[in-house]
Amino acid sequence: MGVDLRQLLIAKQETLGAGLEAGRKVFEHPGAKGEVSEFDWRGALSEFLPKRYAVSKAFILDSRGEVSDQIDLVIHDAHYCPLLFEQADQRFIPAESVYAVFEIKQELSADTVSYAIGKAASVRRLHRTSLPIVHAGGEYTAREPFEILAGILALRSSWSPPFGESFEASLEGGDDRGRLDFGCALQDGAFDIRYEGDDPTITTSDPEASLMFFVLYLFGRLQQLGTVPAIDLAEYARDLEAEE
Repeated sequence: MGVDLRQLLIAKQETLGAGLEAGRKVFEHPGAKGEVSEFDWRGALSEFLPKRYAVSKAFILDSRGEVSDQIDLVIHDAHYCPLLFEQADQRFIPAESVYAVFEIKQELSADTVSYAIGKAASVRRLHRTSLPIVHAGGEYTAREPFEILAGILALRSSWSPPFGESFEASLEGGDDRGRLDFGCALQDGAFDIRYEGDDPTITTSDPEASLMFFVLYLFGRLQQLGTVPAIDLAEYARDLEAEE
């Protein structure tokens, strides 16, 4: 018995889109609309991704006490991420445990893309530690931290066409630390960006397959990253050491 994967994912896309649109209509307060959208995107990605990945709304912090802006959706390690950093219902995730960060908005526009670029830069500027990994046969060398992925998620694009010259121009703001790797405007399509040389290569989907395209490209990128670096918890504990 075969399964039509395309139809399964498109059916899920229709469910998610209906929930986002209902939140937009029912909740008149902009903040309330945002909370509904964030919850639906986080819930959808939690269902799609393997259990090795966790999905949260959080701040990212490093061992030097620096903290990112609050991030709407963080994909982070589910097995080795220490949950030591929670205060007043706010979650703080160590930078070493982060795979990807996303800003969630109702629409893609020059302003929201610029905002997502700034959020990504606030995460990528953080310091990350890395330790050797001990295994039964010896020790793996400490790995160099990979570049954290970043993107933006929305219900629709404000541009016509959705991913034309105006969209491409919006990606050029800020420095390299804020560049976006992919994203999705649920009703208009998804996009994947590869940076090789001076000009980025942008691949887009048709509207019907936007969620399917985004999820599969996201998972492919996560596979390429492998496992997060081994966090040096001693660096986080420096402030707890007794003064001599």
